[in-house]
Amino acid sequence: MSVIGWKLDRDQRTELLAQFPPEWPDVIADHVTLAAYVDAEALLPAPVHAEIVGEISDGEGLQAMVVALDGGTDRPDGSVWHITWSLDLSGGRKPVESNALIAERGWRPLAAPVAIRLTPARLD
Repeated sequence: MSVIGWKLDRDQRTELLAQFPPEWPDVIADHVTLAAYVDAEALLPAPVHAEIVGEISDGEGLQAMVVALDGGTDRPDGSVWHITWSLDLSGGRKPVESNALIAERGWRPLAAPVAIRLTPARLD
């Protein structure tokens, strides 16, 4: 099985980590997931226009950036496009928990969106 989505540009990642400092020791800041557990032959997603439009941190070991793809934050499954930014793995946190955090607590919009460069990718 495979995971597909969009990978964050490596050079821009460094800049973004300076702009949005990680709050937790384990930094992810890597990708936006479209679908998990797809066949290895699944087609990659189309290129998108992407912006970081919000953020959320629960103060308990998990931080995520909310992303708008082609102007919208809603994923096909009803959740919100995001990048898990940082977390505390030693505290038992997992990247997948970003979905529940955003659903339960919402997110704070940024004063202005920040354009990001994403590339369609297989993420395994």
